[in-house]
Amino acid sequence: MKHGEAVSIVLIEDDDGHATLVERNLRRAGISNGFLRFSDGQQALDYFFGDPPGGDIAGKYPPRQDLTNFVVLLDLKMPRVDGFEVLRRLKDSPSTAAVPVIVLTTTDDPREIERCYELGCNVYITKPVEYDAFIEAVRRLGFFLQVVKLPPGQRLMAS
Repeated sequence: MKHGEAVSIVLIEDDDGHATLVERNLRRAGISNGFLRFSDGQQALDYFFGDPPGGDIAGKYPPRQDLTNFVVLLDLKMPRVDGFEVLRRLKDSPSTAAVPVIVLTTTDDPREIERCYELGCNVYITKPVEYDAFIEAVRRLGFFLQVVKLPPGQRLMAS
């Protein structure tokens, strides 16, 4: 990885509307990093751990360069493989354990929040159900991403 290289934001979200709102409002908040979007946990696991990425994601995403050069925004409730399993696999693997994972989900159950932190998530954010509150939460996430400290050589880009 080159010094000062911008990280990619990996959005793992099955709801197309939520994914669009997250990316659009992070852009409005000044985040200009590249986005990769996976619509279920299996696609994300194939990307991070496949050899090389294949199946239904082959050719849709750039080749993996450095598996630590990502910030993951992770939904929990998804088809095929849920966010808990994705989080567990990311944090259990030495190649991805240092990847920052921000859980971004509608679930506010204290047991699920505790489970995510036990599995190694870095930040847990509950997506509000009300549209304007959801937009505001993502905007604040964008401001947070601009000030968060990442490992040496990685940066989030503000436009």
